[in-house]
Amino acid sequence: MALAASSLALLTSAPAQAADPVDIQILATNDFHGRLINETSNVAGAAVLSGAVKQLRTENPNTAFVAAGDLIGASTFESFIQQDTPTIAALNEAGLDVSAVGNHELDQGFDDLSGRVQDLAEWEYIVANLRLKSNNEHALAPTWTQELGGVTVGYVGAVTEELPALVSPAGIADIDVTDVVTEVNDAAADLTAGGADLVVMLVHEGAPNTDCETMDDDPNSTFGNIINNVSDDVDAIVSGHTHLAYNCSFPVEGFEGGRERPVVSAGQYGTNLNQLEFTIDPDDGAISAVTQDILALEDCGDTCGASTVVWTPNYPADPEVETIVADAVEQANILGAEELGEITGPFNRARWSAPDGDDEGTERDIVENRGGESTLGNLVAEVQRWATESETFGGAEIAFMNPGGLRANMAGPTVTYRQAANVQPFANTLVNMDLTGMQIKKVLEQQWQRDGQGNVPTRPFLRLGTSEGFEYSYDPSLPEGSRITGIMLDGVPLSPMTSYSVTVNSFLAAGGDNFREFANGANKRDTGQIDLQAMVDYMAEFAAEEPLAVDAAQHSVGATVTDETITLTSLSMTGATDPTDAEVEVFDGATSLGTFPVTSALTETPFDESGTATLPNTIPNDGQLHVLRIVGETTGTDILVPVQAPKAAATMNVKVKPDRVVVDRTRAKVIVTVKALGEAATGRIEVKVGGDTYKAKLENGRAVVQLERFAKTGKKKVKVSYLGNGSTESASETITINVRRR
Repeated sequence: MALAASSLALLTSAPAQAADPVDIQILATNDFHGRLINETSNVAGAAVLSGAVKQLRTENPNTAFVAAGDLIGASTFESFIQQDTPTIAALNEAGLDVSAVGNHELDQGFDDLSGRVQDLAEWEYIVANLRLKSNNEHALAPTWTQELGGVTVGYVGAVTEELPALVSPAGIADIDVTDVVTEVNDAAADLTAGGADLVVMLVHEGAPNTDCETMDDDPNSTFGNIINNVSDDVDAIVSGHTHLAYNCSFPVEGFEGGRERPVVSAGQYGTNLNQLEFTIDPDDGAISAVTQDILALEDCGDTCGASTVVWTPNYPADPEVETIVADAVEQANILGAEELGEITGPFNRARWSAPDGDDEGTERDIVENRGGESTLGNLVAEVQRWATESETFGGAEIAFMNPGGLRANMAGPTVTYRQAANVQPFANTLVNMDLTGMQIKKVLEQQWQRDGQGNVPTRPFLRLGTSEGFEYSYDPSLPEGSRITGIMLDGVPLSPMTSYSVTVNSFLAAGGDNFREFANGANKRDTGQIDLQAMVDYMAEFAAEEPLAVDAAQHSVGATVTDETITLTSLSMTGATDPTDAEVEVFDGATSLGTFPVTSALTETPFDESGTATLPNTIPNDGQLHVLRIVGETTGTDILVPVQAPKAAATMNVKVKPDRVVVDRTRAKVIVTVKALGEAATGRIEVKVGGDTYKAKLENGRAVVQLERFAKTGKKKVKVSYLGNGSTESASETITINVRRR
């Protein structure tokens, strides 16, 4: 027993052996938005995402899978139709540990997130900067911790401070949104004091661009403030919200050994994973090494840049999640068959006659024309205006729809969930903003496309769908930037400096499809409404009891004016079943200018010029703005087109009396007669002789100007000018008076 005691004493007195450093791997995603299915683009789908996480976790068991919010909401049909339960199940199977709250987690309100969603999710939602108004307590847990290989990892969550403008106010009526940096710093200090060795910030806020060199330049910007002012208790920042992929790091005062803090985002829709690896001493929590990377879940290999790009997964699909996705698809097919309402005929996209690309060049294919006005584009725009017309969502007066967001015709006659989802499969949210009349004109000018470098892209023209009551005219022959000639809202011209409430989808709101002016909208708010749900609600309101009628009326018409003719274009929709007018009647005010035949052949260019009519230009040259009214009985087109008439040309006759002008003796008279359109003109005359100027008013088209006596002999140049008026052009003539000695 004594020997045993002695041996025990030797063992307990020996110094403890230092633990080996632990490699901690953080895998991060953001803005997944229920992209369950492997798509033809580089959206890998939930099964590949889960397969990647599981493979990487097998390689390092000390792995956490985390997220920066918007995992659900604005989802594709397979997830959306089941309130995102398939996405939650897939992420549960993938082993998601913790996520910040994103604004789309609150699309159905805080109670839905804290109740239904959190009950289904096996991960923890955390957010430090949401507090209950009733008692100022945190609305959800601000932090969460886990043990990995003897290392305590702490997480602090936050959501964008712009949340009140991004979700329905009713859904967060009991919630205060507080300062991100202040709340995160307090929560991170608590984590450190509680023994966390590694602290990771998960924030649903992000950089406006991917330039690491400038991302932290402005400490007063939203994300610059976070980068610069989050305390050194935070070892890494995992961000999201802006859907951009970046892999940056920045020096932090207080970090030892020159270590920098990673600031990362994985982009959107599960196309990438952020990978952060920390080497940590489990005894004292010291971080000795940090590596970081963006892991693409798919690759296009040799097909990158080719006309047909093929994406191949970089990781094996998780069979468990494949089953979840297959079940979701099956259920979506069942639920997708649910009828939303009836329509009287197809709502179509526009078409054009495109070259088929063969060597002969003789055949043409009838294909979708994103440069054409369409019944479908205008319907969707009206749906989105209607969905956001209440003051709760901004009181929308106008809405626009991008043609590339329409992926199928709405055939009917019975519209199902699936049909509606096939039309708009991107699950964009509706964003309301204020635009001035001048900005709206700029948006319409941007339909003639230029990319960010000023080049004309492959699709040179993109026609926006427009809501009811919004009309405009254009002249395609005018210079770029000045083609829009008139804009009307409910028959009243838009005022350049007046602000109007405008709704577009989230893609356009960010300046998508080169419509950069939308990105400059004021008072911008994401309403949280999904474009597909807006269509579902609209059909329930207007197509449940009787079929919704197809509206083929034109919202925009081209008008090119010459001295002899007025050529009207874009008078016809081009869908296969769209009605067209055989003729249109044109009015100048209340006066009918006549009825003129319309040619509705498809164009052979991707522009919206189908439906043309030519009429003689009988508008008088009076310098006035004439508002033509174009009426088509079959389509219901009834649109106003302002035309600025040129001023009438002036004819001027100048005489000098008497015929013989003698130096120092004769006071010559300049007699001027001016006519316009054969009638006596009104206005003023100006006569210049040397340094003297004389003015006179026309009376019955005639004016007499008496000159002073000439002090020297010789030929005197006299410039006679008619100064014009509101309806008549100016004119001038130079005459010579020969001043004689006697």
